Amino acid sequence: MKTILVFGGAGYIGSHTTKLLLENDYNVIVADNLQYGHKEAILTKHFEYADLMDKESLNNIFEKYKIDVVIHFAGFISVGESVENPMKYYTNNVIGTLNLLEIMLKHNVKNIVFSSTAAIFGNPIYTPIDESHPTNPINPYGMSKLMIEHILKDYHKAYNLNYIALRYFNASGCDEDGIIGESHNPETHLIPLILKAIKGEKEYIKIFGDDYETPDGTCIRDYIYIKDLAMAHKLAIEKIENYSGSINLGTSKGNSVKEIIKIAEKITQKTCPIQIDKRRQGDPAILIASNQKAKEILNWTPSYDIEDIIKTAWNWELNKKF
Repeated sequence: MKTILVFGGAGYIGSHTTKLLLENDYNVIVADNLQYGHKEAILTKHFEYADLMDKESLNNIFEKYKIDVVIHFAGFISVGESVENPMKYYTNNVIGTLNLLEIMLKHNVKNIVFSSTAAIFGNPIYTPIDESHPTNPINPYGMSKLMIEHILKDYHKAYNLNYIALRYFNASGCDEDGIIGESHNPETHLIPLILKAIKGEKEYIKIFGDDYETPDGTCIRDYIYIKDLAMAHKLAIEKIENYSGSINLGTSKGNSVKEIIKIAEKITQKTCPIQIDKRRQGDPAILIASNQKAKEILNWTPSYDIEDIIKTAWNWELNKKF
């Protein structure tokens, strides 16, 4: 039985991945500094409080456990904040990852699955976006993740580090049984914001631009169900000793902002109040992933559609635990 260290396992994607790994009989250790994660989302009995900026706390984990694979989710993720405070993002995401890699190599742990992002591509030249698409991040968040991908590539060549960088498009939805779900503070993701507006917790949902060159004028994004995303991490663990590189994760389909609102209204049987606002700087009209490489390398295919995603998110919103 492999032992997996899930760093950032108290967060949204980390907790859902932990749950899936536990259900598949992996021995899972969660490490988190709980700055953004939730204690209630920690589902394993093996929890270690640790911070990427504290090498001693990292070292203690690797001395305590014999770890086979690290899954690294512990990054700051707010695009807007990264523009306002790039130091925070380059320090935690890049230097923190270098600290983690240093301790991994010290303890001869040579397998890491890294949580990357579609933000490394910037404004797309074409869609669906495949792995050959040029990388040109337009914010420090995306740049920090791209820097880490370059570091992993160099460490692979120099130190025989095995790595798979999974580039997510729009992670969404919640676990079907309602034990864990999506809970950010502040919340920036579209689907939970729509559902909060429908519930009356927000006055309205802002649509940033309705004049894009898309069928209904609003931005189109590729929404990928959190459980499908977790499955990709499980498959990456199984393939990591045979393949190193970066893989895009998406459904290869897109939904516009207005489409998401309509589906949410259909599922909840309620109206979502909206306000049209001007475009946000740096928002591309369309972001859709090609998942051909994920199919070929990981044998991964998403199995949930956008209605499934919003149903699980609504169930969580009505009954959420934290």
